[in-house]
Amino acid sequence: MQLEPLLRKLSADERARAAKFYFDKDREHFIVARGLLRTILGRYLDREPENLSFRYGPQGKPALAEISDGHAIRFNISHSHGIALYAIARGREVGIDIEWIRPDLAIAEIAERFFSASEAALLRSLPAEARLEAFFRCWTRKEAYIKARGEGLSRPLNQIDLPLAPGEPGLPQALQLGSSEITQWSLQDLAPARDYVAAVVAQGRDWHTACWRWPGESRQSA
Repeated sequence: MQLEPLLRKLSADERARAAKFYFDKDREHFIVARGLLRTILGRYLDREPENLSFRYGPQGKPALAEISDGHAIRFNISHSHGIALYAIARGREVGIDIEWIRPDLAIAEIAERFFSASEAALLRSLPAEARLEAFFRCWTRKEAYIKARGEGLSRPLNQIDLPLAPGEPGLPQALQLGSSEITQWSLQDLAPARDYVAAVVAQGRDWHTACWRWPGESRQSA
């Protein structure tokens, strides 16, 4: 992928941020990620990508600077080990997370620290061969949820209790998060590539996903 056309789509502050990366690989990843984000949003909004402006929430969640009504575009981004996912929604907050399934990760220790007590207990009860994928599935759901809410690291992951079992393919499943949650949220698992897991979380239950792979417009099954 050519970097120069994507670099020209970036704002001055984004180009300055890209220039600060020490390693070429990290700088190129940033340029591609932001350039594609602007390109995708520009298509949804029928605007030139370089003319888009962003604002950032208290915990750093990006959003379009011009949100005029309840039907405005919301978005979220995640990337892991060479793959990036972009979630675009209209009129509702959205969060997405992708993780590469690393076989060398100390999942038991991490789960004890960052999973809720019930999540950690359920993970321990699974057959050994099923624990790795279940761990990453749960992790992506947690990350997608806190990203949808724009909470960042302000809310400990072990205070969020989500299911480990896979949902029904192609359908969002409701999150049962307790009476303190004012808004109803639902999630959907995604299968972006072999050895990766992902999840998207959005407000409400009346939504479905339509997935595309870049480059091209061919529709992919989530």
